[in-house]
Amino acid sequence: MHEMGIVLNLARTIDEIVEEQHIEKVAAVVLEVGEVSGIMTDLFADAWDYFKPRHPYLSESELRIETIPAVTYCSGCGREYETVRYGKICPYCGSGETWLVKGNECIIKQIEVF
Repeated sequence: MHEMGIVLNLARTIDEIVEEQHIEKVAAVVLEVGEVSGIMTDLFADAWDYFKPRHPYLSESELRIETIPAVTYCSGCGREYETVRYGKICPYCGSGETWLVKGNECIIKQIEVF
């Protein structure tokens, strides 16, 4: 369950930001998670609830997760398509010369404070 490790690193990063900015409490954290990042968002939310009491700045915070759709680019025809729907093979030209453009990220989008 790598969600625990990711949440721990996220909490540490937010702790550093809060201390640098002299913030007393975090109200919410908005996280963008890629559709094919491998992060199971329900487990991630459970891990967040487990760790937040251990980080005073986060103890009353809410986690909001926004999904980044996965998009793949085909160098064969130069088009982009939905990764989850079509996989590695381009639905337009049948080429396997494709690569993921977005959708495997995990980004802190916003930190809301009291």
